[in-house]
Amino acid sequence: MFLRRKPRLRTIEEFLVSQRKETFSYSEVGATRRDPPSGYVVDHNRIRLGFGFNAFHHARELLNAWRMFDLGWMEIFPKHVKIEAGSTVAVLIHHFGFWSLNACRIVYLIDEERRYGFAYGTLKDHAEQGEQRFSIEWSEDDSVWYDILAFSRPMQWQAKIARPISRMLQRRFARDSKAAMMT
Repeated sequence: MFLRRKPRLRTIEEFLVSQRKETFSYSEVGATRRDPPSGYVVDHNRIRLGFGFNAFHHARELLNAWRMFDLGWMEIFPKHVKIEAGSTVAVLIHHFGFWSLNACRIVYLIDEERRYGFAYGTLKDHAEQGEQRFSIEWSEDDSVWYDILAFSRPMQWQAKIARPISRMLQRRFARDSKAAMMT
């Protein structure tokens, strides 16, 4: 959904209610668990956050608070949604003088001793189609990593026409998201 001005909270809430019954906009649901499917652009970004137990648990807390979306130009709604399979979220993006509201649903969780995260997939009312995984990994060498794996392609005609801009925003998100998780 593209908007000329920032939507009111009520508009976002109504959008979320309408999206809770929608299905995923792509057939390869859960594919970020393994190799991304062909026919999509794949983005994989990582950054080392630190070392050891404390760094791992701090990063888990940041991920659970959706810190990677606290970017100024991008927000997640509802603000404190619990990370669990089936939760539907709206991603609000401000770019080039207008706003877009995009719907996603959490596909799966990762909750292991040294790995934590989740993936969400796009719903029908999203400019793109695909899936994105956000994970924290505590490696055997004691380093802790934030990892983003995504596959996507344009779905709505606006995204198809503005593909170079969409790709620029995806790269900007990866860069800003990594920086947000470094705090």
